[in-house]
Amino acid sequence: MKVYSLSGPSGTGKSTSALAFAHKLGVEAIIDDGLLIVNGVRVAGVSAKFEKNTITAVRRAIFTEKEHREAVKKALASHKVQSILLIGTSTKMTKSIAKQLELDAIEHFYEVEDVRSFKEIQKARFVRQTQGKHVMPIPYRQVEQNFFKRLVQRGMEIFSSKREKIGETTIVRPDFQREYIEIGKHVYVQLLTYCCSKQDIVQKVEQAQFVLGDQVQAILTIQVKLPIDYPLATRLYTLQQAVQDEFYHHFGYELDAIHVHVKAAMQKKKS
Repeated sequence: MKVYSLSGPSGTGKSTSALAFAHKLGVEAIIDDGLLIVNGVRVAGVSAKFEKNTITAVRRAIFTEKEHREAVKKALASHKVQSILLIGTSTKMTKSIAKQLELDAIEHFYEVEDVRSFKEIQKARFVRQTQGKHVMPIPYRQVEQNFFKRLVQRGMEIFSSKREKIGETTIVRPDFQREYIEIGKHVYVQLLTYCCSKQDIVQKVEQAQFVLGDQVQAILTIQVKLPIDYPLATRLYTLQQAVQDEFYHHFGYELDAIHVHVKAAMQKKKS
């Protein structure tokens, strides 16, 4: 059996990238958080995300329980798995998983930075820290929803470069994920408005919108001051950069898009 390792700190998006990366390597199976996933479908194991605290979650993820371990080993044999990607928070963890499951030695070691950009990693960390969301690289229908009382929602469908569907993800918030900072949407809007109002060309911020999804976007509608005796496009770019800098300073990640719409040019009213 060919054995691969993908490691990186918790919350950096390893599970989000697992299906696409395994497909790119030509690997048929994945071990992630106690689950055995073959060709995008869970076939054995119990997810560490079902656990009540982080200690039992780690034990589940490294297969310390005999019944759990033996069930996965049996499934590996029955599905005749020839290649597998082990996912963990460190190479020490993936080596431990390989040893517990009596797999061959790991041939190739990859870090999360090999499969995700710095920007993607920062965004994943932000979502984990502010929403407590975890990704499972299995279909929504396979998640035992009675385990999750706070959040279970569909993630995204994963496609190959040839647009062939190779799997799905599901978003959950485990019971042990209690330490996260919830930020109200109005906070982002206030920051956007403040960033714009600091620019000397801005007469008024008519509307500021913040969209937090697969693409994190700011949408700004402003009035600029007359007379326009400056290069407008250059100054608007400066405004975009100021917003990007402020977001990175406060939240530790970059926006995917900043759209600025100039609705009008207005003369400042005399007092």
